[in-house]
Amino acid sequence: MRQRVSELVANQKFQRLELVVLRRYPRRLVSSQNFTGSLAAACGRDETGIVGIVLWANQVKQVKTGDIIRIENGWCRSRNGELVVSTGKTGTLTVLDR
Repeated sequence: MRQRVSELVANQKFQRLELVVLRRYPRRLVSSQNFTGSLAAACGRDETGIVGIVLWANQVKQVKTGDIIRIENGWCRSRNGELVVSTGKTGTLTVLDR
């Protein structure tokens, strides 16, 4: 079952979310205890709202502005009062359409 941006809850997993990528910000390199590699921020929307997206490693090269993406088994967090989604450790990201 597909969720909508308006139904996302901070600090909870979600099953499936489909978004149009409005903007992808420049890649940066991150080195921390949990992850070392490429990271990029993006924002996306569906018919109910806009949400931030965190792209990890290979996803940075995969996703471009204007793409339609699906995140499955993802994770939603709140950052500076805004909701942000990512695949987390177990989720997947698929580019559906360019």
